[in-house]
Amino acid sequence: MTDIIERTPERSPEEPAPAAADGLTPYVAPLPVPPVLRPGTSDVLRETEIAVRPAWVRLHPQLPPTLMWGYDGRVPGPTVEVRRGQRVRIAWTNRVPRGSEYPVTAVEVPSRPAGTPPATTEPGRGGAAPDPGVAALPAWTVTHLHGAQTGGGNDGWADNAVGSGDAQLSEYPNDHQAAQWWYHDHAMNITRWNVYAGLYGAYLVRDDEEDALGLPGGAREIPLLLADRNLDTDEDGRLDGRLLHKTVIAQEENPETGKRVTLPFTGPYTTVNGRIWPYAEVDAAWYRFRLVNVSNARIYELVLIDEDGTPVPGAVHQIGSDGGLLPRPVPVDFDTAMPTLSAAPAERFDLLVDFRAFAGRRLRLVNKGRGQAPGVPDPVNGVPYPAVMEFRVGPAAEPDAFEPPEVLSGSFRRLTHDVEHGHRLIVLTPPATKGGGGHPEIWEMTEVEDPGEVQVPTEGVIRLTGPDGTTRTYRRTARTFNDGLGFTVAEGAHEQWSFLNLAPIVHPMHVHLADFQVLGRDAYDVSGFDPALGGTRTPVAHDPDRTIPLAPNEHGYKDVFQVPGSQLLRIMGRFDGAYGRFMYHCHLLEHEDMGMMRPFVVLPAEVLRFDHGGGHGGHDGHAAPGGRPD
Repeated sequence: MTDIIERTPERSPEEPAPAAADGLTPYVAPLPVPPVLRPGTSDVLRETEIAVRPAWVRLHPQLPPTLMWGYDGRVPGPTVEVRRGQRVRIAWTNRVPRGSEYPVTAVEVPSRPAGTPPATTEPGRGGAAPDPGVAALPAWTVTHLHGAQTGGGNDGWADNAVGSGDAQLSEYPNDHQAAQWWYHDHAMNITRWNVYAGLYGAYLVRDDEEDALGLPGGAREIPLLLADRNLDTDEDGRLDGRLLHKTVIAQEENPETGKRVTLPFTGPYTTVNGRIWPYAEVDAAWYRFRLVNVSNARIYELVLIDEDGTPVPGAVHQIGSDGGLLPRPVPVDFDTAMPTLSAAPAERFDLLVDFRAFAGRRLRLVNKGRGQAPGVPDPVNGVPYPAVMEFRVGPAAEPDAFEPPEVLSGSFRRLTHDVEHGHRLIVLTPPATKGGGGHPEIWEMTEVEDPGEVQVPTEGVIRLTGPDGTTRTYRRTARTFNDGLGFTVAEGAHEQWSFLNLAPIVHPMHVHLADFQVLGRDAYDVSGFDPALGGTRTPVAHDPDRTIPLAPNEHGYKDVFQVPGSQLLRIMGRFDGAYGRFMYHCHLLEHEDMGMMRPFVVLPAEVLRFDHGGGHGGHDGHAAPGGRPD
């Protein structure tokens, strides 16, 4: 292997004076649009290299340049665009020079009393010492193309990261309906810092069905990659541009592991395409925005408002989600039915925005806090700066006659229980559960045929009473990433996965390889689960008094699903198009790194017949978890 002789770029001498921590002005810099990369021209295989490189990035005109890592030296990386069925081979090459400075300063700070702003959303370290282990990290990266159907060897397995000078070779068939995927680092244990350093970018798949809709394109189709960040300060309290990963200490020392336990990161500043609070000049016309939340853990509650802070009705329509086009457009009116557009980390939104009625005006996309009106700061709830970006609408020009079609995807088919399918139950536990590491965990559960086989109550056993009143007993079979393989799936098989969240935090769960549809959300009384025991003392029971309808934009294909506390989320998908070992995990990157991640394997059905171990019991004919027969 040849050593790389490139040098880390040095700061430009033309630096502005650092800004005060609260002195950044919103909407003073134009929105950057990443370049589009269309790999190769071969009729058989398109090959290209995308290299991770250090880069100095101007996050805001009032800031000095910030050292980051970017794909092709850009943050975000180039937007890769392919046609359906065009096979692409990418060499994700690590071109960060050996011994380079790690671009993220990581600190942990004490928690504050309830009712006061969290320390994480204030800039600066506040006297906390940087974590020397993070400062010593090497350039060790692996890229996952999020949403892609590709073999396990191409998927970006977390352990298979490469060092400086090496390349990860991945091949993508792209045999998928038109969709927005995105690529990002997925290195074991350090994904939260590598992505935070800038390792993310958009990936678009086009097809003939999408082309026939005549959607806005060219300069009127714009990716919007949202990410929150924090920055360090110098000795005078002014922002120095250094990336600061600042988390709150939830527990000084966990009795099980002896380690300090921290909460996921959220920061004060929102970047869009790598720029803090930019503006975009748009025509008085229809636009298409490909929005993805690439944050570590922040769930955005987005609202479009006018100059007076009033939500704008009727201008926004969602036409697609994670896995492609929705069956029909969904109006996003920010009314009582959908007061915000809720975007969890890794969720994607294909949006049409009609600016025709706003010629000469300015509209703003903001993040709404829980305790304030849209556009009003809510520091107590972690939104000190609600600004996301501004749209400056030009004067009226030639009329834009485009109208969203009434039906978007004629190829879309709803999945129902009539499809032969297996079942999996996954339980998401509270952080203080007995035997855990002080963090939430993923528990894979297997139904106990004879409840008399296990003692109740006991650790690792959960009893569940479903809507039909039937109580079932489930035994934990895995809880950490390195536990034995639990799920083996036949390629081409449909499965229903049910996620039961016993904790109050929202977990955005992501399953690699497969597209899923949401079947339903059920409310549960989870008070019967005792974290000190690590099991249920009384059954976790369906709550008939709480009905949870699906949101209008949840009726398409997705691969990321918000699972709030005291809910059981049911999804169904088909594991087709590839073989190998894959992962599913919480997409709060701090939770993923702390162990909320599990493997699964997809094999040909003919091979699975000769399987010598467990893990393929998803096709057991049992009723769905919670007692809903199907």
